[in-house]
Amino acid sequence: MNTVTRPRILVVGAGFAGVECVRRLERKLAPDEADVTLVTPFAYQLYLPLLPQVASGVLTPQSIAVSLRRSKKYRTRIIPGGAIGVDLKSKVCVIRTITDRIVNEPYDYIVLATGSITRTFDIPGLTEHAFGMKTLAEAAYIRDHVISQLDLADASDDPAERASRLQFVVVGGGYAGTETAACLQKLTHAAVKRYPRIDPALIKWHLIDIAPKLMPELGDKLGRSAQEILKRRGIDVSLGVSIAKAGPEEVTFTDGRVVPTRTLIWTAGVVASPLIATLDAETVRGRLAVNAEMDLPGHDGVFALGDSGAVPDKAKDDEAAICPPTAQHAMRQGKHVADNVIATLRGKPLTPYVHKDLGLVVDLGGKDAVSKPLGIELRGLPAQVAARGYHWMALRTNVAKVRVATNWTLNALAGDDFVRTGFQARKAATLKDFEFTNAYMTPEQVRAQVEGTDRKEP
Repeated sequence: MNTVTRPRILVVGAGFAGVECVRRLERKLAPDEADVTLVTPFAYQLYLPLLPQVASGVLTPQSIAVSLRRSKKYRTRIIPGGAIGVDLKSKVCVIRTITDRIVNEPYDYIVLATGSITRTFDIPGLTEHAFGMKTLAEAAYIRDHVISQLDLADASDDPAERASRLQFVVVGGGYAGTETAACLQKLTHAAVKRYPRIDPALIKWHLIDIAPKLMPELGDKLGRSAQEILKRRGIDVSLGVSIAKAGPEEVTFTDGRVVPTRTLIWTAGVVASPLIATLDAETVRGRLAVNAEMDLPGHDGVFALGDSGAVPDKAKDDEAAICPPTAQHAMRQGKHVADNVIATLRGKPLTPYVHKDLGLVVDLGGKDAVSKPLGIELRGLPAQVAARGYHWMALRTNVAKVRVATNWTLNALAGDDFVRTGFQARKAATLKDFEFTNAYMTPEQVRAQVEGTDRKEP
């Protein structure tokens, strides 16, 4: 008896791009037309732009983690693990499951939506002592850590210890860093009222960036407005400055200042997942050099998007422009790449991705925000309405929307109880512990694994 196998579509990553791709494939493909598999260590889609609000306690972690298994109609097979290598010639993806088992997953079509990792530099002590803001676990941990610094400072009679526990450093003047500093400063500003032994004047937040401007994508006027809001709150903003070295109790800036601190949060940009390097293919700034249809030239059935693919930005006149790795583009690219995969399956022509940027929103907590929807510059409450309205609409399920709206309302009316959950108490949770960059294979190891000549873990 002859067995006819359906084409196998493998989607790597459950971020904005990957989830939108999978959902589109499920809606538009007939059940017997193809098998769809999703590789992700967590069976939820994380709404990354709201992570600073989880860290500050405005939102609960569950509210921005949208389950991929909520509806019974979804037929995608989910492999719980992370892709650590891809052999383009053999069409095999090597996966490390959450139980550390190495498996080979064959495919006919692969969609690489692997997201990104935190961009770091060769700075002494950075990965050992800095926290990141890329995962739900990191956001929850940072909240516990910041509150614990207040608890410990309140209990201490040592002025030097108090000084180091009550100063906080955030590196990165982009959206993630600015929102993180703004939201966590509001957390400590409100919480210190419950600590009568702590002088509020001792709490100091530092936001530094090597760039000459804060959030340059917003333009000079809005960037300055955001900087003025932060300074008004007492946040020390230093531009043209970075970290020279980091230690467990102090950080040295490149301008020579030494800041006593137990809290260094690093948000100075992102780079494509190390998985991309295992493909041994052409890249642009670390992202796969795909065309406007988001497929990889010279390799049949390979698509990349979001943080993984350097997708040409056809909405701009500049031929060298590539789409920025934002949620706005990733969501739309996910749907579009699904349509192109289906077109490939059905022998139809692929279409290029074109999307004009709709603008940017920055939530600084409370009534403070700066936004630029459709090129219109907004500040204060109107900007906050635009920012939260955009995030609320972008949430994928009605359940998530209700949870987020409820959290916002409760926080506005009742405030926070500043409770530490004890999450990963007494365990390391720095960049070194969360990034897992040593988990990926080299191209040679991938080929050896696929060919079966080396069954050992990397």
